[in-house]
Amino acid sequence: MGAAVVLLPLGVVFLSSLTPTGTSGIWPNHLTLVNYQEAWRRGNFLLAFANSTFVALAVTGFQVVTSALAGYALARLKFQGRQIVLLIVLATLVIPFQLLVIPIFLVLKWGNLINTYAALILPTAANGFGIFLLRQYFLTVPVELEEAAALDGANRLQILWRVMLPLARPALVTLFLFTFIGEWNDLFKPLIFTTRPALRTVQLALADFQEQFTNNWSLLMAAVVIATVPVVLLFLAGQRQFIRGIATTGIKN
Repeated sequence: MGAAVVLLPLGVVFLSSLTPTGTSGIWPNHLTLVNYQEAWRRGNFLLAFANSTFVALAVTGFQVVTSALAGYALARLKFQGRQIVLLIVLATLVIPFQLLVIPIFLVLKWGNLINTYAALILPTAANGFGIFLLRQYFLTVPVELEEAAALDGANRLQILWRVMLPLARPALVTLFLFTFIGEWNDLFKPLIFTTRPALRTVQLALADFQEQFTNNWSLLMAAVVIATVPVVLLFLAGQRQFIRGIATTGIKN
């Protein structure tokens, strides 16, 4: 029942996208793919897809690296002030990004980064959620594995790369999916930090498309499906690791 409630709106959107333009009623007499061709052509989604993919992959890559390094340090390294650093990381989770947009904008302007890809990537290159997620997952890995690697002559970075990260694959996939989908669906950063049409992302393209075709529901729903399909396919491809990562994070052995 719950799944039906969630899937019903998606079904309506998909059915509407296949309905010929100008057709009235919930159940059309025939279905067509013309709306997808028109939406793709009129919305110039090719450039938007390329920009969103590049930005999402870049941000995801930065977050995986920074989260792995910081998460491992907070989980395994003993240094003065470790708990304070952890509390600061957790505190960033309750601060909305919108509250930081003005200082971030000023820093980007000072560095002449407005209207560049860096303006879309750097503000979210590190994330407290990813650090905490990997830190919790690293705590579930038995210390004996690290000790065995250390006896074989491995240093901290080698232990992280060869022992911890392979074991943390479910958590890494979870972080990848959360970050990539979040960046793909982000409208706020491109809207604030860019004005160049060449940097337009999928969500900006969709917003512009909505303004142009407000009354053409078939074309609008086709554009929504076009913007949604990539992240749905990505989630379906990694859902097993995603569920495992969520289920096992924070459970100590």
